[in-house]
Amino acid sequence: MSEPKAVSPAPGDTYKGWLFKWTNYIKGYQRRWFVLSNGLLSYYRTQAEMGHTCRGTINLATANISVEDSCNFVISNGGAQTYHLKASSEVERQRWITALELAKAKAVRMQAESDDSADEDPSPAQGDRSEVQATLRTLSSKVEDLSTCNDLIAKHGSALQRSLSELESLRVSTDTGDKIRQVNERATLFRITSNAMINACRDFLSLAQTHSKRWQKALQYERDQRVRLEETLEQLAKQHNNLERAFRGATVLPAGSAGPAGSSKEGIVPGKGDLSDEDEENEFFDAMEDAPEFITVPADPKYHKRSGSNVSGISSEIGLDDHLDEAQSTSNHEIASSKEVVPKKKRRSRIPDKPNYSLNLWSIMKNCIGKELSKIPMPVRLSLCKIPMPVNFNEPLSMLQRLTEDLEYSELLDRAAKCESSLEQLCYVAAFTVSSYSTTVHRIGKPFNPLLGETFELDRLDESGYRSLCEQVSHHPPAAAHHVESVRGWTLQQEIALASKFRGKYLSIMPLGTTHCIFAKSLNHYTWKKVTTTVHNIIVGKLWIDQSGEIDVINHKTGDRCHLKFAPYSYFSRDVARKVTGVVTDSSGKAHFILSGTWDEKMEFSRVMQSSRGENGTEGKHKTVYQTLRARELWRRHPLPEGAENMYYFSELALTLNELEEGVAPTDSRLRPDQRLMEHGRWDEANAEKQRLEEKQRSVRRKRESEAVKTTEEANPAEGPIGAPVKSTHVDNYKAQWFERCEDPVTRDATHIYKGGYWEAKALQNWETCPDIF
Repeated sequence: MSEPKAVSPAPGDTYKGWLFKWTNYIKGYQRRWFVLSNGLLSYYRTQAEMGHTCRGTINLATANISVEDSCNFVISNGGAQTYHLKASSEVERQRWITALELAKAKAVRMQAESDDSADEDPSPAQGDRSEVQATLRTLSSKVEDLSTCNDLIAKHGSALQRSLSELESLRVSTDTGDKIRQVNERATLFRITSNAMINACRDFLSLAQTHSKRWQKALQYERDQRVRLEETLEQLAKQHNNLERAFRGATVLPAGSAGPAGSSKEGIVPGKGDLSDEDEENEFFDAMEDAPEFITVPADPKYHKRSGSNVSGISSEIGLDDHLDEAQSTSNHEIASSKEVVPKKKRRSRIPDKPNYSLNLWSIMKNCIGKELSKIPMPVRLSLCKIPMPVNFNEPLSMLQRLTEDLEYSELLDRAAKCESSLEQLCYVAAFTVSSYSTTVHRIGKPFNPLLGETFELDRLDESGYRSLCEQVSHHPPAAAHHVESVRGWTLQQEIALASKFRGKYLSIMPLGTTHCIFAKSLNHYTWKKVTTTVHNIIVGKLWIDQSGEIDVINHKTGDRCHLKFAPYSYFSRDVARKVTGVVTDSSGKAHFILSGTWDEKMEFSRVMQSSRGENGTEGKHKTVYQTLRARELWRRHPLPEGAENMYYFSELALTLNELEEGVAPTDSRLRPDQRLMEHGRWDEANAEKQRLEEKQRSVRRKRESEAVKTTEEANPAEGPIGAPVKSTHVDNYKAQWFERCEDPVTRDATHIYKGGYWEAKALQNWETCPDIF
């Protein structure tokens, strides 16, 4: 069966035909029927849909038409709508381009004329029946005038023609003067009649143009209303399907409890989302990923009453829930009061704006050809080759400073230290683990790789009650140890190493290592691991960050656990972006709190009053239904400083991390010359200094390895022939300055734990043991 070709238009007619439209990465280009009419380009799945379902419309008056190759072209109206189209041949594409350009020129002209006219309300109510009838009568009268003028012109034209013929045949005689006067009179009558017709035509044209604009506006208004109505109906259909799915999973709720429909605000049932593409409505729900494992609904109203009821000890739990509110408000007041009493040290609130330097990525990548890729120092080297990575891809902070940014919301641990309940304390610790990712949402710059032996201290005892120390304890593989101690009753320690996988279009960064948080008063010891960070659009497109995976925050003293799930971005998902959900359970597995929110905005928690098992969902597995009290806020992200987009999207804390301070160790990241030069916008000098530091680090490492090999050969003479190569173990053979390598008593893994001495050395300004790395 042959494919219908585009219908070639006559001037002013519509243009129709088949084109291939890009839908998504799964389906690619799909065949669609396009109609170009009155400056609007609309498309349908089939020709039969033209009467009832328009899939999309773009106004050419504000559109940009660009050609990509022989058959492809793009139509965009500034970002809101973009159609990537493909014709069956280059000739067919040229026909469409010509028709589109003509339609665009006409639409632009009509829009300009419409802008010059008086502003009128396009509402259809303005064009009522009486006005339409009056307009039709006026138009009919003008048409009659035109017809009368036409008859007169025909009559006088014939008479003039006869007179002219007689004049031509007339010989020179006495009658010449009379004939000439007669011709002049008829010419005068013809001119008068012609002027009258011209005026009538001008009036008719002006009236037609005026009402044509109004009708065009009314027509466009009706089309927009139809599109909005169709979108609303689609959304209602999806929500209806969603509610049915939730209801099937919660049909075993006890009588009197609220249904899933009432959980749109507090529940974790996904209830909204943007339409990914109009071509996915039929298979939208079947294509969903990672359906929710549980459902929350508001608890029965009886649980909110302070009565003598003793249903499974619920009344005591409600009293504790009220106590949580009081404790939280008291803790907030105490923290705020302490911050008011202790004056803050004046710290900087701005750094030099990021220079608008352009970087040719291809000039870096082309040098990768033929080079070995197995010894890349850092996984985020987009050049993917063994050449120095320019600072153009960096931000003016080191990885040690970036790790210290986990303390952006240290007040969560201050509140946790004041909690009497270990389960409530676990909620705050879980919120702290989520809050550490909020600073990464816009931070696409790569931190500087720390040099081996590099340190970074952050002394905030006077302002926030803690002080922190980081040290780069290994370079192959790269690992940093971190220790924080707070006068408000908690200690944080972690060793983080990075592993990565480059997957063509995105880069996955997997932090390895365990984070420990210990509270002095209760001796509760919490551990957790970090989730995977994914950097998308590595080669082409705008970079963006996503966090995905699961975290288990475990209290090793009581056995309590909080299971957090970071939902990855999904093209088909209806959930809000960057969603995080969690359940806090005791050692027996009983759920006490539900956590929900996003890792870039806020987290809330709700007390669980009752739980039950729902029926099989569409995924074939049971979902737990939790009845919860109203949600309370645990954490909310601080707003970014003014002008943050020009300062690498740094937070208030990040802006102060590289500020020069007196008395720090000579290995402190603030003293890195390449990082300082980059912060001031001197990127060429920073690149040269960065290469110098890296080469210095390599030479020191080679010297350290040769000394280690020499020591080994002296202790164990080589069995092989003299001069035989010694197999490299690819280990730094480096002993950290302030951390000691030992076995983690909880995880039984080898780790680095702070051995003390740094703050004492700082008090004495005794830095003799520090290596010369800068």
